Amino acid sequence: MPKTVIIKLTTSGPNVGPFTITDEFNNVIAKNVPAKDIISGVSYSVDDNVKMITLESTGKCKGKKTISVTTLDPVQTAAIVYKQKQKACLWRHLKNPVIYNSFYGNIEPYIIEYPFAYQYNDEILQNIKDYTKVYKYFTDPDGVSDDNRKVEIDDAWFNKAILYNGQQSTGVLKLVPKPINNLKDYMKYPTYNADSKTIVYTKSDNFYQYNTFWSLVKNKLEPLFIRTCDSLSLDKIVNQANMDYGKRSFKKEPLRAKELKVRHILDDRDDIHLVSQFITAPSQISYK
Repeated sequence: MPKTVIIKLTTSGPNVGPFTITDEFNNVIAKNVPAKDIISGVSYSVDDNVKMITLESTGKCKGKKTISVTTLDPVQTAAIVYKQKQKACLWRHLKNPVIYNSFYGNIEPYIIEYPFAYQYNDEILQNIKDYTKVYKYFTDPDGVSDDNRKVEIDDAWFNKAILYNGQQSTGVLKLVPKPINNLKDYMKYPTYNADSKTIVYTKSDNFYQYNTFWSLVKNKLEPLFIRTCDSLSLDKIVNQANMDYGKRSFKKEPLRAKELKVRHILDDRDDIHLVSQFITAPSQISYK
């Protein structure tokens, strides 16, 4: 015979959740439950023989706790008040010599932004050429960092780029290596996604290069970026509501201004080491 259990969160850190809720028989009761819902209290129907409930935080702050199912009257349930706790953690850097932008088991974005200022005339951006060395390290027998156990690779680089000035933005450009000797795959690009555009990059003469970009801004009177509460290390993210990632067949507005900023991001892997040397942004003077 089923019974109803009410789950309320009493204490936690500031960034827990979402949660997966299971019983002692590994039956999944609910998935991706936000912390705010459990703070308010959620109810589920479970089998009568369930005596234990497990809450597992599956987000960046991972954790698991198993609690016993007990009986409370309505007054006791209403008296439960949530309290947030701050708990510091000690992180030891460079413990694993083959990972880089990984902290507490999570991949954190590596971001580098380059500003360009032109002379008197406006200039139209043509392409981006970046001189970055990408290293992949191997595990040392002693488990320590070893600068000799590495190779420089050609098929990995930043996976995202954002080009913008004061009134224009390309939105999020997802970067993938150009398919080699495969014209069919190459013709698939650019790919238009709901929140990004996927384009290819090449590596030639030690330069990573890409183009196939234009301004995607819907309304120049709306912000190009917004802030994010995910991490204090991120100063801004693209205002996706103001970006049009459609094909824009007759509205491909080039990036034209007296300034330019190039923002490169790596946030999908942590096993490569990027050593950025310099970047060039070839452009041509735009007379009006």
